[in-house]
Amino acid sequence: MTQYERMKAGLIYDPGDKEILDEQFRYADRLWEFNQLKPSDVDKKTQYMKEVFAECGEGNYIELPFHANWGGHHLHFGSWIYVNANLTVVDDGHIYVGDRVMFGPNVTIATANHPIHADLRARGLQYNKDVHIGDNSWIGAGVIIVLGITIGSNVVIGAGSIVTKDIPDNVVAVGNPCRVVREVSDRDQEFFYRDERIDWENL
Repeated sequence: MTQYERMKAGLIYDPGDKEILDEQFRYADRLWEFNQLKPSDVDKKTQYMKEVFAECGEGNYIELPFHANWGGHHLHFGSWIYVNANLTVVDDGHIYVGDRVMFGPNVTIATANHPIHADLRARGLQYNKDVHIGDNSWIGAGVIIVLGITIGSNVVIGAGSIVTKDIPDNVVAVGNPCRVVREVSDRDQEFFYRDERIDWENL
């Protein structure tokens, strides 16, 4: 089994393998070009996502800069996703994002990790586990999501949280480590901030 095949299988592998690096550098170079685009280059941004990402739906928008080990090549986007500046995806593994997900600035999603045993780390070895984020979720500013995590649909992850365990559907979760603090409730249909009411009739 080649190192590239080991990577695809989620096994411990050598990311410095020539076959891996030759492909990875192609996407890294394209990402460098992508990050030179102007904010108004919406069509060019869309073209990049359609050509480079593993999957890309409709209506997605990324505020640059965008950082990705594989240029987003292992990133699966649904539709109508908004990404604020400085999203970092360590996309050696795959990242699956549902529809209408919002990312605040400076979010990190890491699919890669290194073995605990020092001898393996000294050899530069790593392994990857996929991350899943459901529909209609909001990942707040500065959130860190580690490898192997599943975040459900209709979830709010509070700013600065570090997500180390799976998060179910329809909850607000915050903290380090990130924990569920409450369910999304009927009150959230009435108030948008503390005691300030949603003026539905004007929306």
